[in-house]
Amino acid sequence: MRIGVYPGTFDPLTLGHMDIIRRGAKLVDKLVIGVSTNPSKSPMFTLAERKAQVLREVEGIKGIEVVEFDALLMKFAEIQGASVIIRGLRAVADFEYEYQMAGMNQQLNSRIETVFLMADVALQPIASKLVKEIAVYGGDIRKFVTPRVAADVVARVDETGQRGS
Repeated sequence: MRIGVYPGTFDPLTLGHMDIIRRGAKLVDKLVIGVSTNPSKSPMFTLAERKAQVLREVEGIKGIEVVEFDALLMKFAEIQGASVIIRGLRAVADFEYEYQMAGMNQQLNSRIETVFLMADVALQPIASKLVKEIAVYGGDIRKFVTPRVAADVVARVDETGQRGS
């Protein structure tokens, strides 16, 4: 069985993430979506909330498992029995970072390959950070996330009093 891992913070899960999930799931027998912590980011949603959001949105897509993790990606991939890590690329800036990460990961475990999927052209500008910023300033985020995720984000902005002017 070919197992792939698609890691990310998914804060929030965007249509770009969903595109990579759907396409990545076609490449492997089982796709493990690793919802991770990231010490360099301040998430809008807790790890448990992000996992629940991803679980809800991938319901009905075959061969997917959603797992939280707070570890080195290669250790997580090894534990999952993965032979491939799937990463999405939007732009040249993504490529430079991901290329460096793939090289480091290869040094840690050369048996696990990194596969890059180019973002759908219509979804290339979408970034979780920008979705949150648009929501905070009262913009319409429904073009970038599913309706349920949009409702989650707007509710969180309202609940935390983050709304800008």
